[in-house]
Amino acid sequence: MQTSAVLLNGPKDLAVDTLALTKPGPADLVVQVSHSGISTGTEKLFWSGEMPPFPGMGYPLVPGYEAAGEVVEAGLLTGFKPGDRVFVPGANCYEGAFGLFGGAARTLVTDSERVTRIDAGFGSSGALLALAATARHAMAGMNKAVPDLIVGHGVLGRLLARLTIAAGAPAPTVWEIDPARRTGSTGYEVMDPDEDPRRDYTSIYDASGQGALLNDLVGRIAKGGEIVLAGFYSAPLSFAFPPAFMKEARFRVAAEWTREDLAATRALVECGALSLGDLITHTRPATDARAAYEQAFTDGDCLKMILDWEH
Repeated sequence: MQTSAVLLNGPKDLAVDTLALTKPGPADLVVQVSHSGISTGTEKLFWSGEMPPFPGMGYPLVPGYEAAGEVVEAGLLTGFKPGDRVFVPGANCYEGAFGLFGGAARTLVTDSERVTRIDAGFGSSGALLALAATARHAMAGMNKAVPDLIVGHGVLGRLLARLTIAAGAPAPTVWEIDPARRTGSTGYEVMDPDEDPRRDYTSIYDASGQGALLNDLVGRIAKGGEIVLAGFYSAPLSFAFPPAFMKEARFRVAAEWTREDLAATRALVECGALSLGDLITHTRPATDARAAYEQAFTDGDCLKMILDWEH
């Protein structure tokens, strides 16, 4: 069995190629992908060659951990059936290529335990479920405060703001330095950080991935406030100790989502409490993957790029 897949042979060396797939077992699903998303965080670092050493990393690799599609074959032990609509957070099923993420392909073979059923009505937005679950994971759980300031109005920042409102908390303030990205908010304010006089935020969520902001953020928290690192940071992080000492600042790293987060996020979307709408700004055929990845990483107007594997 073979598939068309995005293959990253090295930094900025990307093409659509044909790869052999591993044989599915009784606990596996074969999924035909309709849409896959391009991550401007971790995937950009692989594309640019700036990703620090990471378990399972190597070239050539199939990128992508945001895929939505339909089950076409289901093993006897899976509990799924052909026709089920699913979200797949990547797959490691390729001969001759690393599948560290592995979701950017027309056909995937994956353990059914990794797959989540989704409503067919999600359409291409179904590929955003992992990003929404990542936002939920940063916020949900014991001893976690919802944000009153979010740094960055990209897709992750917007999802954090929407989840905050869905939780019934006061609307957060969102910082965004790009004027073009200050639009699209519903129920919360987006502003240039230079126009914000506040210095008493209790919970700041950084969704920008810009580690150089840490000292500025320490200056914006109240005494005992928390800074949540919700982005992905390729360079070592540092901050000046005296200001953090005076504020008794707390720092928390938000890791990736869990299956519980996926299930809870899916439920929020299905009941209408969380919208995944208006986040996808660009869609291109998978055959245009090379141009699509470059645009996703270099075009400031591209909030979220989706590859269409159906057409």
